[in-house]
Amino acid sequence: MWFIPQYILILFVLILIDFWCGILIENVKGEESKKYLVISILATCLMLFVFKYFNFFSSSFSQIADFFGLHYPAKVLGLILPIGLSFHTFQSLSYVIEVYKGRQKAERHLGIYALYVMFYPQLIAGPIERPKNLLHQFRERHYFDYQRVTDGLKLMAWGMFKKVIIADCLARSVNQIYGNPANYQGPAFMLATFFFAFQIYCDFSGYSDIAIGSAQVMGFRLMDNFNRPYFSKSTAEFWKRWHISLSSWFRDYLYIPLGGNRCGRWRWQFNIFITFLISGLWHGANLTFIVWGALNGFYLIISIWTNDIRDKIRHIIGWDRDKRFYKCWQVAITFLLVCFAWIFFRAENIGQAFYIIAQLPKGWADIPAKLHQMGILQMAHVKFGVGIKDISLSAVLLLFLNLVHLFQRHKNIRHMLVNRPVWLRWGLYYAIIIIMIFFGDYGKNRFIYFQF
Repeated sequence: MWFIPQYILILFVLILIDFWCGILIENVKGEESKKYLVISILATCLMLFVFKYFNFFSSSFSQIADFFGLHYPAKVLGLILPIGLSFHTFQSLSYVIEVYKGRQKAERHLGIYALYVMFYPQLIAGPIERPKNLLHQFRERHYFDYQRVTDGLKLMAWGMFKKVIIADCLARSVNQIYGNPANYQGPAFMLATFFFAFQIYCDFSGYSDIAIGSAQVMGFRLMDNFNRPYFSKSTAEFWKRWHISLSSWFRDYLYIPLGGNRCGRWRWQFNIFITFLISGLWHGANLTFIVWGALNGFYLIISIWTNDIRDKIRHIIGWDRDKRFYKCWQVAITFLLVCFAWIFFRAENIGQAFYIIAQLPKGWADIPAKLHQMGILQMAHVKFGVGIKDISLSAVLLLFLNLVHLFQRHKNIRHMLVNRPVWLRWGLYYAIIIIMIFFGDYGKNRFIYFQF
């Protein structure tokens, strides 16, 4: 309402439609219930289409018409996307689908249903919750629990640290290089893409930590949304660790209804590809997001095609005997593939993305000579075009982040701290808070996923 007051009416209408459709779906049987399911889905998706996709498809049809010599002037709506509409859409769709499938009782209390789709911690950027996990919690009595509250506050602090310290520090280099692509070559784009991979992770997982932590303080349990994704050994594993609530949503409500892997080989691969294609389109009405989604789907299909060949090569080389090295190799290759796809996600348009890819092989030949003359930091400043201070600080922060992730392989650090001396625990808490107060980059970089 503070953003655009009239938009509360949109939310109110959608809530009423889905609320009553849920009740009607439960009350009637057979084809009649499917009719109300379709009404609810169409109303929700139509609202999303008008605000998020109308201009994109209108301009695309206009370009196609021009290509064939037809005249079709593109119609443009001067609308601003309501904050969190995409996440609201998926959360409300999961509710009516679950009611239709008989896996969820229709909510009869309008206020509680409204709270389910407007629960403030995760309304704007997730995690995308399911009714079976969240709805019943609004009817439970929540008592104060010191351990639960402090655990939630710690998670919020860690999420804020990832956002305002790590992500926003990395953003300075990423924005400079991606904002002026004509001034840079391969080394700079490689650095910027590498930094962006961790920027978007710290930015988005930081928001998720704040959302989950703030809900935990109040006594509510939200699903985990990230699980150290850059330690994945394959792209398939990556998507089980990255934006878990969205990946599982597409799996349950698109991939499996299409047939999943319970069909022929080619249909299975088609199901994978179309799921990732739509996932890319969900992120934004831009060709860059569509290509990003298609590329990730293609990664999974290629891994299916080459699985036997890769197993034979691994056996011939002898990596079966050195599993630790092989795991490191898998993590490195997966990370490089994910980073390559991030180029399309970060680029402002498809032309810029392909320009950056074309520049990747260039500018590497003189690095050894410059490294010998200047040293690594000065050479990085010259080749990457960003400040020595930013590069040094970014490297330290990334090292710290990944050390934390390594420690968390077996146990949550929040739980590890419980048994540590008071001076150590509170010293660490104060250090994080002081660093955020004095070095946080406030007000300049909003959360990346707010645009979706």
